Amino acid sequence: MIDKIEVTIGVIVHATEDISKIFQSFELLNLKEDDFTIEEILGHFENPIIMLNAKIIKKQAQNFMKKLLELLSSEQINKLIAEIEERTTDSKFHMRLDKQELIKGNIIISEKDTIKIKIHTPIYNKKDTIKSFTEIFQIVN
Repeated sequence: MIDKIEVTIGVIVHATEDISKIFQSFELLNLKEDDFTIEEILGHFENPIIMLNAKIIKKQAQNFMKKLLELLSSEQINKLIAEIEERTTDSKFHMRLDKQELIKGNIIISEKDTIKIKIHTPIYNKKDTIKSFTEIFQIVN
């Protein structure tokens, strides 16, 4: 299953944040600035916001997943496996990483100030969802 994987990443960068630090932190996960598209938008109070998006496929997505799973603690991986059903919609597994912790060099699953990650793999039968994503999350073990 890991060979048919696609990963999308979304990050909101506020005006008070240093975008270069965010790009630098992604090097930990084998991503470069060139992997991202940059969209400048205005926030609710006319404040500038930058949206970073990346879509990686094939070998690059496999390498990203391997690196991500190496850096997550086994407790966090087990938590993700236990939550596969709640975190999956239409063959996409949703997870979020703490953006500030990533800048510090730590990979932590979080729900605040996050980097959104969607992991997609083709699943043709819904009952195979848990099995498919469990296989993906156990590739480094």
